[in-house]
Formats: sequence, structure tokens, C-alpha cells
Amino acid sequence: MEALLHPESPCGPATPANIPPAYWVGPRHLAGDDGRLYDTVADALAGLGWTSLMIVRGRQERDEAPEDRQVLRSTVLHVSPDALRWAQWVLPDEPFHLGNQPIAWQVSARSDLSSPLARWSAYFTRDVPGEVLADFLTALDAREEPVLPLGGHEAVLDAVAANGWLRDADGPGAAAVDPTFASHIRLGAMPPLIQDADPLALVAEADDAVLAGWQAWAEPTRRAGYLWAASFGAGVPPDLVAAFADSLSSSAPVLRRVLPESTRDRLLRAPAG
Repeated sequence: MEALLHPESPCGPATPANIPPAYWVGPRHLAGDDGRLYDTVADALAGLGWTSLMIVRGRQERDEAPEDRQVLRSTVLHVSPDALRWAQWVLPDEPFHLGNQPIAWQVSARSDLSSPLARWSAYFTRDVPGEVLADFLTALDAREEPVLPLGGHEAVLDAVAANGWLRDADGPGAAAVDPTFASHIRLGAMPPLIQDADPLALVAEADDAVLAGWQAWAEPTRRAGYLWAASFGAGVPPDLVAAFADSLSSSAPVLRRVLPESTRDRLLRAPAG
């Protein structure tokens, strides 16, 4: 389970039980994950009927008691009832980084049970608002065929534009930014190590065709580091990316007890109950 990101800096005075008070805050794309990214997403998946499996890898010496085994890596895998889609909590498993932030969740899907390989994958770092990732997974769960493309890339930009985001003047058909210019979504070349349907894409030559996928990120202060980042492989159906984008840009507030240091002064907040 992920610990609170800023336990020493709660939103306000601690309650007698040492639990920070809750606030409704916005905009949600700058609200962070409340230090509960695993719990929020895992609860949503449990509600959808997904099965969770603990994967532990370690080393045990001969004649060593089980409780003394050295656990080297561990992760949690959540699998849909049809086994065609899965979400893996990789933060404890020495994940690679995206935008200098460690990836926390990897979501994948395949077309049928005959192949163990994913047809597409999407990656999310910590501090992605848990509600947004839960909405993305709910949309994925609702699909009968998780890899069939539906709609076009324009649906992604339409979703954020409907919530007040601005289309990029230099690339109105491929990028948008929130009105404060802190969060972005863009269609372009995938970052290194982001794997899509074809593993050979990881070793493609420089003159090979470049696969384009959606990237989203929050950079509250330019060149001062990213709050969070998300990357969608080229094979992720546009309607699923649009579901993520719509939730990310929503004006509906989210409940928070812990605010990111980099955005706490930019968030509107109101006491919750």
C-alpha cells in the first residue's frame, strides 16, 4: 500500500485522531492521488469483479524458515473476469520512470486468450488522480472487445475542449492544455521503453515508421519537475483515452486529505462535511 506522500504537511490542522481533515479540491488534474492511488484503483476494480493476485519473487536459502525468505520484488496483478484485460501495480517492483516519476500502474489488454502478449499497454505514474484512472478502467471494463479501435483521435481533444481546455495553437489536432497551462495532453511519438502491441517497436531502427500514442502530464512550474505523467501506447483505442481525458479535465471536485506540495497553492478547496 502506498504511504502518504506528504504526511508532514496535511491540508490543515490534524484532528485529535491525527487524521488530516478532508477537503473538496479542484482542479482535479492538479489534486494528486491523496497518497491512496493503489487503494482507490483497487477498490474500483474489486467493484467491477476483477480478481487480484499477489506476485512475490525472492530468494530462500536451504533450511531457511519461510518467514526469513528474502523478498526481492513484489507486485499486485488485477485481472478482469474474461482475462482479456489486466492492471498491474508495479510501484513496489522497481518500475521504470516516465517524466522522471516512477510508474505506479500498468494497464494492458489482449484480443483473445490464445496469446499471452498484450495488444496495448498504458502507463501511469504516482500522483495521477485515482478517480481518473478508475474512470479509465471502468470504460475499459465496459468494452466487449478491449482492443478494437472505436472513434478517432479527435474524440480525445473534443473531450478536454468540452471541459474548457485549450487546443494547442501549433497543433490543434494533436494537443491541448488546461487554461492555467499546467497540464497537457498530446499525440506524438511514444517515449523510450513504452511498449505497445509489437515488442519489436522497442528496437526499431531510426528510419522506421514512428508509432504515435497519447501522452498526458502535469508540470505545474515549467522545468521544475512533473507532478504526474501518463502514456498510452499507439494501440490504445481512442475512446478509452478520451474517457481518461474527460475525467482528467472534469470540473467536478475530488476529495483530498493530502495535497501535493507543488500545487497546494493553486488548488481551490472547501471543507468536506
